[in-house]
Amino acid sequence: MTATLLILAIVVITALAFDFTNGFHDTANAMATSIATGALKPFTAVAISAALNLVGAFLSVNVAATVAKGIVNLDSYNLSSATDGENLLIVVFTGLIGGIFWNLFTWLLGLPSSSSHALFGGLIGAAFAAMGTGGVAWSSIMGKIIVPALASPVIAALVSATATALVYWVTNTIPDKTKNEHFRHGQIVTACLVSLAHGAGDAQKTMGVIFLALVAAGEAVSDQRIPTWVIVACAVTIAAGTLSGGWRVIRTLGKGLVEIESPQGMAAEATSAAIILTSAAGGMALSTTHVSTGSIMGTGIGKKGAEVRWGVAMRMVSAWLITIPCAAAVGFASWWVATGVSAATTTTVGVIVDFIILIAMAVIMVIRARMNPVDASNVNDEWDADAESVDSSLEPKTPAAVANEGAVATAAAASTINDPASPAPQAKNL
Repeated sequence: MTATLLILAIVVITALAFDFTNGFHDTANAMATSIATGALKPFTAVAISAALNLVGAFLSVNVAATVAKGIVNLDSYNLSSATDGENLLIVVFTGLIGGIFWNLFTWLLGLPSSSSHALFGGLIGAAFAAMGTGGVAWSSIMGKIIVPALASPVIAALVSATATALVYWVTNTIPDKTKNEHFRHGQIVTACLVSLAHGAGDAQKTMGVIFLALVAAGEAVSDQRIPTWVIVACAVTIAAGTLSGGWRVIRTLGKGLVEIESPQGMAAEATSAAIILTSAAGGMALSTTHVSTGSIMGTGIGKKGAEVRWGVAMRMVSAWLITIPCAAAVGFASWWVATGVSAATTTTVGVIVDFIILIAMAVIMVIRARMNPVDASNVNDEWDADAESVDSSLEPKTPAAVANEGAVATAAAASTINDPASPAPQAKNL
């Protein structure tokens, strides 16, 4: 096996790893509201979502073409040159590292950040590091990524708020119990549509990246169709990632943003499915996360008396705003690590060093997540009104919270002193 083929193999494995994180990170977009309202049991929900993500991935390749040709400026590379092809492979690889890092970090916090924008950010940072401003297809990024990123959550929120208000107005004479029961059935249908839409949009983004790597390695030409094996591999991988759950993000969207009822859930999911499927058909790389989160927020606005937790919402928006820059910074740094090591040895060694660093980062974040696990057994527990993420231990404590903890500890100590049945304190060995 030549060095180029070895690097290509590592890039494909890394791309499928990103696809897997995309699956478990974005399961919440389709199933969070159905799980929160009890329309579907947690494991049933993720199993259905996984199957429909698999099906959705085969619906179209329009978004894949956008990713393959609309992020990195291929005109900056002489693809008949082995050196330029290898450089493009490293750009794709290090861009994927930026996307995976941001996916795992926001999953740890339970924040529904965009996997798509994490990938785009990583690729932008790596392409910029390799070729400067000329390495990035800025006009395509502005029209097909930045503008939709800003507009989609606002449009989704407005449509969802209108749909929610209309639903409650039409059904205002129906008892809540009866109404919720009927809308739970409708939720199952709309949640399935969102899962189908996610597969149709997000799996293709990884297809586009792998195709870009094949072009860089000389194994494909830029105007040919996405190979069938790439479509199948990405479809199966995103389905497997979805099946793994992604419970931390599901909890935030289902319980942390709005206390949601079945009519709201159906309105949110119907809105999300309509917007995402329409954009996928047009080749627009829309963020499923932005659309779904905007739709859920809209249900809190559209239902009279509903409460939107604006602290959680603002935390999400902050994550959205910094997703592309942060992922780009990681992609940029990863490119310099790979090429810096390569300067003293070979390109293959630089890629392997970056790959090891990526694995180490992933292991650290998974271990940290296990310290405060979220799974099917506690995903629907009541949300702490003062918390802004699923892992409050990672949040800075306010002075009031610190004072409250001190008061609780003082009261507990006083209780122990005043209780004659309490054991005497033990001396500690220093």
